[in-house]
Parts: sequence; C-alpha cells; structure tokens
Amino acid sequence: MYGNAYIENDTKLVQSAQVEDPEKLAEFEARIARGEKIEPDDWMPAEYRRQVLRMIEQHAHSEIIGALPEGTWITRAPTLKRKLALIAKVQDEVGHGHLLYAAAETLGKSREAMINDLLSGKSKYSNVFNYPAKTWADIAVIGFLVDAGAIVNQLANAKGSYGPYCRALERICYEESFHLKQGYDAFVALATGTPMQREMVQDALNRWWFPPLMHFFGPPDTISVHTEKLMRWKVKMMSNEEMRQDFMEQYVPKIWELGLTLPDPKLKKKEDGSWEYTQPDWDEFFRVINGDGPCNKERLAVRRYAEENGRWVREALMNPTIKHIVPYA
Repeated sequence: MYGNAYIENDTKLVQSAQVEDPEKLAEFEARIARGEKIEPDDWMPAEYRRQVLRMIEQHAHSEIIGALPEGTWITRAPTLKRKLALIAKVQDEVGHGHLLYAAAETLGKSREAMINDLLSGKSKYSNVFNYPAKTWADIAVIGFLVDAGAIVNQLANAKGSYGPYCRALERICYEESFHLKQGYDAFVALATGTPMQREMVQDALNRWWFPPLMHFFGPPDTISVHTEKLMRWKVKMMSNEEMRQDFMEQYVPKIWELGLTLPDPKLKKKEDGSWEYTQPDWDEFFRVINGDGPCNKERLAVRRYAEENGRWVREALMNPTIKHIVPYA
C-alpha cells in the first residue's frame, strides 16, 4: 500500500496515517485554486498523494521503456551523424526516467519498489512503446510525432500543482525540444528523399498513427477513470481530448505539407476549429496497457535482463567493502 500511511522498509521512511481533516482539506483545495505548488512536506490528501505518485511513476517507466525501441537502432542508423544523435537522445530519455523516479520518491515510494512493480507488471507505462520499430522510418516517426505528443502533455503538466514533478518536467521539456528537432529532421529527410525512402516513411506513419498515436493521450474523458480527479487538483492541466486536439492542430498540417497522408478517411478540420477523426479501438488500448500488446513481453524481458545483470554493480556501489566477481572479466 502507499499513500499517507505508506511505510518504506528500505529507507525506514514512515509517514503516519492522516485523517482527512476537513479544515486541512479545505485549505489544500484553496491552495490548489490559488495556483500554489504543493511540496513533499506539505499536508495533502491521501488520494492526491496516490494519484500523483501513480502518474509520475508511470511517466518514469515510460521514459525508461521508451528508450528501448530507439536503442535497438543505434547500430543500424544510416549515418554517423544519425548514430550520434540517437545515442544522445537515448541517454537523455534514461536521464528523464531518473529525474522522474527522484520526483516520485518524494511521495514515499522507493525507486527499487517502483522498478520491482514495473518488472512484475503491476505498474503501467505508455501504450505507445509496446509497438515494434521495424525500420529506420519508425525511429523518425517516434522522434518526430511521439516526442511531439510528449511535449504537448509535458508542457501542460509542467504548470501543475506538484512542485517536484513540475520542476522535473521543465528540465525534460528543454531536452525534448531537441529530440523533436532531431526526429523532424530525419522525418523530412525521408519524406523528401528517394521514392523508396518516401514509401518507407509513409508505411511507418500508417502503422504509428492508428492506433498508437491516437491512443497516446489516453481514452476519451467519458471513460477515463483518473482525469476528473487529476484535473480538479491541477496535476493534469488538460483533458485527454484537449491534448489530442492540440496535437492534431499542430502536427497534422506539418505532415500534409510534406505530401504524406494519414490512414484516417474521417480526418478533417471542422468549422468550429476542432478535428474530426475515427475513434481508435479502445479495447485494444486497455489490452495493451494491461500487458497484451505486440511488444509488452519483449520490453519487460529486456528490462528484467538488464536489472538482473546489473545487480552486481548496484551491490558493489552500495557496499564497496564486499569483493565482487565481475562477470565475464
């Protein structure tokens, strides 16, 4: 269990259970309404703590898992320049994960516990990272459009109510802007390249737009179980549909400018300025987020392998007086 009564054995952190005092709750709500930041030592409702922890933890897991499909393409990137850019990006993404784990730890759950929950399948991460990157064009689409979606989400939430999360997001957004430029450059190079390159990027776009990118911001607000609470407490600053509409408004025109198409015959801008689109299969969304996607097992297997094979390093760092046998040395 975690919340205001969460007990962390490994750090001896104990937080006493707090009864939701009506006066404290009213003052907390007033602080949120005034736009103040909530800090780790401030009083907060147990449900606020739980929801913020869940959101930051899932974001951290997404950064770590999200580095895997791109990491597999480092050695296969078409030029030295592309390899160097991709190495730097993957390194940044892992760093973002560590920043977010640190922010989540301020709510009383250890990084070890979070990683254990990821590896056991208890904790979730973004659906979009459970789809395969089949060609170099997939990496261009991820770098351009998946990162674009992340920026839409993170720029909004950086103005939210929980201080450590907001400060982490500010740092992350600066770096994500460079990732977006890297992805856009690769995307444009393919779209304006040879007929074979153009066909390759169109194929990747077709696979990633529907459903992964349409799933990216989460289900409609009418069926989302967390949106109302997160928005009331200003942890989440835009609804799922608002973010999806913002993403399409910014990036659909950029795709069309390159003469590429999107695999949605209903996609169009309506007279009121909003975008009409085909609803993706939300049953698939829930299947994938619960572990039954194309690459769920593969992604977690890689993380389990890395966790197990790096254990001796962590143990040596934590207790340098112990002599360890270095594997394969």
